[in-house]
Amino acid sequence: MQNFPKNICSVVISTHFEVHENALPELVEAEELERSDNVSTAVRWVNEAITEELRGLEPSSQAEVDQVLRTFYENKVQEDKVRKELEKSLEDSTVPIPSPLTPPPPPPPPAKKKGQKQGRKDTLTEKPVIPPEPVEPVLCGSMAIGAVSLAVAKTSAVLGNNPLYLHIALLKRHQEQPAKLTIPLLMVSLVSCGKSSPGKLNFMKEVICIPHPGLTAKKGVEMLLEIQKHIYKTIEMPPPPKPDMKKGHNGGKRGQQQITGKMSHLGCLTINCDTIEQPLLLIQGICANLGLELGTNLHLAINCAAHELMDYSKGKYEVMMGTYKNAAEMVDLYVDLINKFPSIIALIDPFRKEDSEQWDSIYNALGSRCYIIAGTASKSISKLLEDGNISILRYSGLIINHTNQTTMSDLVEITDLIDGKKHIAVFGSTEGESSDDSLVDLAVGLGVRFIKLGGLSRGERVTKYNRLFTIEEELVQNGTLGFHEEHTFFYLNEEAEKAAVAGELPEPREPIFPTEVGAESAKT
Repeated sequence: MQNFPKNICSVVISTHFEVHENALPELVEAEELERSDNVSTAVRWVNEAITEELRGLEPSSQAEVDQVLRTFYENKVQEDKVRKELEKSLEDSTVPIPSPLTPPPPPPPPAKKKGQKQGRKDTLTEKPVIPPEPVEPVLCGSMAIGAVSLAVAKTSAVLGNNPLYLHIALLKRHQEQPAKLTIPLLMVSLVSCGKSSPGKLNFMKEVICIPHPGLTAKKGVEMLLEIQKHIYKTIEMPPPPKPDMKKGHNGGKRGQQQITGKMSHLGCLTINCDTIEQPLLLIQGICANLGLELGTNLHLAINCAAHELMDYSKGKYEVMMGTYKNAAEMVDLYVDLINKFPSIIALIDPFRKEDSEQWDSIYNALGSRCYIIAGTASKSISKLLEDGNISILRYSGLIINHTNQTTMSDLVEITDLIDGKKHIAVFGSTEGESSDDSLVDLAVGLGVRFIKLGGLSRGERVTKYNRLFTIEEELVQNGTLGFHEEHTFFYLNEEAEKAAVAGELPEPREPIFPTEVGAESAKT
């Protein structure tokens, strides 16, 4: 008998479920049941139907495998649609038709607070808020498709004696060996002051740091760990005594607070902040004490998570507790923020995906000064590919994730589309993250500009940073580590260029990332 080598390639794929801080027990229980159903269905598909469908195919035939998986998925979607239509028809035939009810009267307009000035703009020109779009349906068990596609890619990489990132790079380049590979720039979450934080500030779900690209990923993380350590020290320091501090509505809870914090599921500290400037000044001050300069050694990005801020009863965004902004005021807020803190080079989800006019407005106002990136505001990868249009909203970058039915071929196709549009691709981890570090290999192989892994805490995120360091060391040893071209902001649309030439917009920035730290900036 001849002994043949046996290899086992394991894959862990994250679910699409968002992590809700301080969620109600019944919501947690319902999501747990749904997640369990998703996992058990996916496992059944893999063990039974998908195994049969893929029997006889070579792992190296990724495109063929992904096409089989895609067809299998589409058939399952059709089966689910037929099942739901049948269930609905049975319900309609058994449930008696209720008599029409008189619709309830519309709610009275909100009372004007004493001393509040009612602007003409609010009364005359403000449009009603578009209701939220229905959540994109996720087929139960769909994660089997993405997991199997990745497992086949990992198997092919092992059989070809290649690291996964190189295998993905070969898929991306149609099997052409890349001369150089680049490490994506890090987007590292340092603090969270979002809706679930105990302070008044709502609209900074993540304050993100981006180390200078002249640093290695390892050096960049070491710098950010030092900043994080000083944030911890600042939080632990007692506030100066304020005997005359006025109490807030909840017995002083909403007064000027000590910046205390707890660890978020995103791997960063959730801190109490009562003003927009507070978390930015905190980081700015720590950097100054460490001899670092925001805008030179590192830059900032803000995950605004606008979909979490909308108060539909008022039709406005609640940026701070009790402080509401309409769409036009939000654009002004962002412009003012970038003016005060020019080291901010990216805004993630500054509006809901339903607010297409506001995406136009902020893109025209700030598109030449910082990246406008869609994360949650974007459609899923499969929906974007189905529509064949990634520019439904005006943005300069997209966050892509490997979840559900997303195959390796889908990731190659979507990054090709993003590259073709001269947009920025950010490979992101999901909120409910797993310990599988394959997404780092995917990001490197696909050649994305940024990688967003969350904070520098929690094992499932730390393992991915360690994988990034390992890949970086391998590329250095092999002499295949490439460097990003010197980065400059460029106009992404003709209208913005014409507006700036006419003096209607601020001039674009000088290069935000000169070749060396402290190097003289070249002209845009």
